[in-house]
Amino acid sequence: MTYHEEEKIRLNKKLQEKLQNLPMFCNQYFVGMQYKKAPRTRLSYSIDLLSFFEYLKQYDLQYKEKEITDFKIEILNNITAMDIENYLSYIKCYVKNNKVRTNDNSAVKRKLSTLRSFYRYYYIRQLIDKNPTLQVEMPGIEEKKIIRLETNEMAQLIDIIDCKDNIPFRASLRTRNMALIMLLLGTGIRVSECVGLDLNDTDFNNNCIKVIRKGGDEDIVYFGDEVRVAMLNYYNERIVKGTQEGHQQALFLSEQRRRLCVRSIQKMVKKYAHEIVPLKKITPHKLRSSYGTALYQATKDIYIVSTVLGHKDVSTTRKHYAEILEENKMAVRNSVKLRR
Repeated sequence: MTYHEEEKIRLNKKLQEKLQNLPMFCNQYFVGMQYKKAPRTRLSYSIDLLSFFEYLKQYDLQYKEKEITDFKIEILNNITAMDIENYLSYIKCYVKNNKVRTNDNSAVKRKLSTLRSFYRYYYIRQLIDKNPTLQVEMPGIEEKKIIRLETNEMAQLIDIIDCKDNIPFRASLRTRNMALIMLLLGTGIRVSECVGLDLNDTDFNNNCIKVIRKGGDEDIVYFGDEVRVAMLNYYNERIVKGTQEGHQQALFLSEQRRRLCVRSIQKMVKKYAHEIVPLKKITPHKLRSSYGTALYQATKDIYIVSTVLGHKDVSTTRKHYAEILEENKMAVRNSVKLRR
């Protein structure tokens, strides 16, 4: 069984556990979206909906004495736009299990999107009479400045891994870490796509890897000669290493000879990056942004960048690289001559 098949089973199992705590009528909603949304997305929706129903039970007197699992679909007709606005205000900062929890505007927007999808499903099937979520305005999101590594910083990051005397990880892991960083910096793949790589997903004849994109689509990603060298060095070490049961196909292994997890790569990137850019919060996703920026500067083609990064919509790419697009617009301002 591949990593992605195991991950799908794990996520579906967690979803079923969440559904046990939701009203019975919610089951049909998740059945209806099973072919449209990835397992991780469905799980996120279930968490958002449980948060909403827990709020209603705790703060609305008419539901306080009822169990959430006993809520009927009629509850959706009784909820007003103001109820939803109050909920969105509440989750900005609240206490649960003696722990303060917060949601920024981006998270609040996602939870409202979940509620809109939820209501839309039942409304278009004429199972409820109204859709108050459409009366609630989406929160505005302040555009954050994109943090990325400059070209010289990318080189420094690679150099520090290669340096035997200045390395925050054991020397025995240097070849693996070099392959990981080179692959992330040289292809822009997501960290989730990286941990999902199996041995047979690599093709050194064509210098490419097979990844499962966000949403479950399969894609081929090509890498350059520098990445090939680092990957091949690690691959030759990896194929002779023993692994724990169930991890035989994993490309990137931990010290425990298990498939490397997302958290481990995040910690590794953070440690290395802190050595060269202590004032920048660098994550694997920032390496993806660094690659995207470098690729756009080299090609000046936003559509190529969008395709290589696996964005489903070029507008997503434009949003992330708007600053560079503006620089290019300024650079060509004198390209057209009106008088020769």
